[in-house]
Amino acid sequence: MLAHYGLLVLTLIAGVVYSISARKLTPVAAITGAVVACLVFAGAGYTGVAMMTTFFILGSAATSWQKHRKQSFASPEEHQGGRTPAQVLANAGVGAITGLLVLSFPAYNTLWILMMAGSFASATADTLSSELGIVYGRRFFNIITLKPDQGGLDGVISIEGTLFGVAGSCVIALVYAVGFGWGSSLIWIVIAGTIGNLTDSVLGALLERRGYIGNNAVNFLNTLMAALVMGLIYLI
Repeated sequence: MLAHYGLLVLTLIAGVVYSISARKLTPVAAITGAVVACLVFAGAGYTGVAMMTTFFILGSAATSWQKHRKQSFASPEEHQGGRTPAQVLANAGVGAITGLLVLSFPAYNTLWILMMAGSFASATADTLSSELGIVYGRRFFNIITLKPDQGGLDGVISIEGTLFGVAGSCVIALVYAVGFGWGSSLIWIVIAGTIGNLTDSVLGALLERRGYIGNNAVNFLNTLMAALVMGLIYLI
C-alpha cells in the first residue's frame, strides 16, 4: 500500500514540475491539479488518474496543434503562462467532486466512478472538438439555428470537430474499460461525453456569446451535464 502511495506522490511531483516547466499550467494551477488528482485517485484509483491524465495530454496536444492558426479565436480567459486554477477546476472539478462522493458514499461507488468517467469524456470531447474543429472543420454551423456561422465563435460547431469530440470520449471510455472492465458502459460514457460536449456549444450560443457566463463556467457545466447524464443512464 505504501508503495502505491509513493508511486502516486512521485507521479504527482513529476506532473507538477512538467506542467510548470512546459508552461501548460501556472504554478498555482499545477498544485490545484495535484489536489484534484489526489481526490480522483481516492475515488477511482489509478484508472481515475489515468482518465484525468489522458484528458490533460490530449487537451494540451490539441491546444498546441497549429496554435498560430487559432490565435484570433483565443478565449479572453486563456493565460500565456499556462492554464489557471479556475480552468483546472472548470475541466476537472466534477471529477474531484465524484471522488469525494466515493469517499462519502462508498456504497454507490460504481455510480460515482461512471459519472467521473462521463465528466472526463465531456472535457476531452469539448477540447478536441473546439481546438481541432477550428483547424480541420470545413463548414461551420450555429448549434441553435443550424445556419452557417463563423468558426471559432461560441456555439458554432462543425461535423469534423464533433467527430473529433466523439473520438476523445471513446479514448476516455477505453481507459475506463481497461481499469474497470469491458461492457455496455463504454457506449454510455461516449454518449454522455458527447451530450456534454453539445451542451457546451448550446451554452456557448445562448449564454457565453451574450456575455452572461464565461468559458470556465461553460466548461464546468458541460462536464456536470455529462456526469448527470451518465448517472441517469446508470440508474435507469
